Amino acid sequence: MACPAEGVWGLSCDPFDEGAVRDLLTLKQRPVSKGLIVVGASSEVFADVLEDLLPKQREMMLGSWPGPNTWLVPHKGYFPPWVTGNSDQVAIRVTSSPALVALCRAFDGPLVSTSANPAGLPTPHSIWELRRYFGVALPAFPGAIDPRGKPSTIRRVEDGSVIRG
Repeated sequence: MACPAEGVWGLSCDPFDEGAVRDLLTLKQRPVSKGLIVVGASSEVFADVLEDLLPKQREMMLGSWPGPNTWLVPHKGYFPPWVTGNSDQVAIRVTSSPALVALCRAFDGPLVSTSANPAGLPTPHSIWELRRYFGVALPAFPGAIDPRGKPSTIRRVEDGSVIRG
């Protein structure tokens, strides 16, 4: 399903449903090895991966949420390899997008959220760009994005270094 995130349209699915994730990766033409971002409506959905972090690391993350701030944290086996890719970390975010919050709450858990563009093409900032890539058959959750928005910033929890800014 497509859904507006903080700055771009995204694709979402159940991170624990391997078939759904693989379908999403096929749609994006993205290799599973790269991993995906998982979003939640609140930090409580990530309690299992947050519990062993240093207090300073938790404070840094929680102080940046909700918002377009994604953090790489050790996944501790909680998230499956079709989400984490070739990494011992998972990218997590508490979203500030009203539409994505509503979708996570309706699902009652975290969701994959990745930009709604085939690999190598620009991220979509409007529904018509989304439709240009995937047609009208792809379900889209209603909502709007910040027209000046961009994909979330990704940081490492160990030192706060920016991976994507």
